[in-house]
Amino acid sequence: MKIHLYERIWMGLGVVLIVVFLGIMIVMNTAHAVQPPSHIETVDPKTIWDDPRFADLGVTLTPEGAKVVLVAQMYAFLPAELEVPAGKPVTFRMSSADVVHGFEIVGTNANATLIPGYVTEFTVTFPRAGEYLIVCNEFCGIGHHGMFGKVIAGGAPS
Repeated sequence: MKIHLYERIWMGLGVVLIVVFLGIMIVMNTAHAVQPPSHIETVDPKTIWDDPRFADLGVTLTPEGAKVVLVAQMYAFLPAELEVPAGKPVTFRMSSADVVHGFEIVGTNANATLIPGYVTEFTVTFPRAGEYLIVCNEFCGIGHHGMFGKVIAGGAPS
């Protein structure tokens, strides 16, 4: 069976694209340690208020930057106002006490889903001083529209 030249070119191009795609996936997953997020740390949402990991809500300064411990519940982030240093890494450790909530800091790349029973952690650096709005971007009930907070970058923690 004779295959037309243009068909052979397209088949070869398809094979090359598949090999390149698989190569990129292998490099990203091994050399750069880019893995899909996994829920390895859990917390009982019924007893989150008694859990020592969530005993001190708020901002704690560290030599590297700051650590924020936060709990989301219908229809509030606790604490709702956070003062963190600008230009230094800020690590957020959060969970939900009741339903699935979203956590987005507007104007940054900080965006996470808070699932009851799991601890979410990420680090972000605020490049400039100022106020940043925190919003819940997962519908969590009838009062969802009023679930917001704020990050004040550049100030001392309260």
